[in-house]
Amino acid sequence: MMNVSFSLNGRLVAGSVIQRPYHYIAIAMLAVILTISGCQKNPEPVDITEEPIANAQATGNQTTHNQTAIETTQQANSQSLTILALGDSLTEGLGVANDANYPAQLEARLQQMGYKNVKVINSGLSGETSTGLVNRLDWVTQTKPDITILTIGANDAIRGIDVATVEANIRTAVKHLQDNGSQVILGGMQIYDNLGSDYVQAFAAMYPRIAQDMNVTLIPFILNGVAADPNLNQADAIHPTAEGYTIIVNDNILPILEPKIVQMLSTNTNVPAPVETKPIEITQ
Repeated sequence: MMNVSFSLNGRLVAGSVIQRPYHYIAIAMLAVILTISGCQKNPEPVDITEEPIANAQATGNQTTHNQTAIETTQQANSQSLTILALGDSLTEGLGVANDANYPAQLEARLQQMGYKNVKVINSGLSGETSTGLVNRLDWVTQTKPDITILTIGANDAIRGIDVATVEANIRTAVKHLQDNGSQVILGGMQIYDNLGSDYVQAFAAMYPRIAQDMNVTLIPFILNGVAADPNLNQADAIHPTAEGYTIIVNDNILPILEPKIVQMLSTNTNVPAPVETKPIEITQ
């Protein structure tokens, strides 16, 4: 037993308490608990950020867009497209091998560029005039061309046919092709000065006028870079060699033709637009 004293309402009170061993144990445990509780810090708040998820989402969206673009290009390039090369011996490829004329080289080049199902039909005819071409329009349009490269007039000029007649025939041909659903690319021609300056100038001015009036794309001079070059023309100085046709395809035709092909294929391609998803929102 031990004597203790304490204050009660300002009065000192004395008494005794019976000592028991478990009292010391309880007091010791209480002290330990109070000490631990006083030393323990509050847990730091966990900072949950959206950045990694947002970055992952952005990367996923970019991958989806890139994949869609690739699929769109592949689908577009796999579509069937018919190009009609319509004209005279310059189109037919007089004097060169069948795989060396411009329509054949053009088809091969387009396929190398990835347009695997583009077909180029050679409808050139040696000696053809604009009048003869008009007379066979019903036949050639049975091929249902998506695009027609029309190059005519050189043989008319050699014969001295009136420019007004040639122009009327070309306009008839263009309208017929357009009415049958074909986009027309008009190949302009130039002729030698020995026919007289007035005729030469009137002939050269005919093609841009037709193109503007009838809303067709113009190749200003289909033989640009090749005409009058003995290294790129055959012995007659009129018809290109295989090398000359390569220049005609790469430098004169393709820069005009390919944008039309791209536009036409993209218009005909129905690929669902990618679904844009929002970043995940995290609430605490």
